[in-house]
Amino acid sequence: MDGDSRPNRSLNAERVEITNNSRHSVELDGWTLKDEDGYRYRFNDVRLAGCSTIRIRTGEGRDTRTDLYQDCRDYIWDNHSDTAILRDDHGRTVDTESWGGRRHPHH
Repeated sequence: MDGDSRPNRSLNAERVEITNNSRHSVELDGWTLKDEDGYRYRFNDVRLAGCSTIRIRTGEGRDTRTDLYQDCRDYIWDNHSDTAILRDDHGRTVDTESWGGRRHPHH
C-alpha cells in the first residue's frame, strides 16, 4: 500500500476560490495563498482576468485559466476552522477568509 488512500477526486473537491471583482486583470505571479498551519502555495505566472474566478484545488491535475492544482497528496484546509490568507508579491495581505471557530475544550 502506498499510503495514499484518499482519491484525487476528493482532494480536488477541496478548493479555495479567488474572485477578481474589478474589470482589470491581475497578475498573480509571486502571490501566495497560506493557511493557519503555515502551508503555502505560490502562484507562478498566473493572470486572473477581470470579473472572473479561479479555483485552487488541493489535488493533482493540469492547470487551466479557471483551475489551479497544488499537487498535494493530503488535505490542506481544516473543515472545522481555518483561515486562507492571500498575499501579493510584496507580502502584503490582499484578502483573508476564515471559517469555523476555535473550539476550546472545557476543563
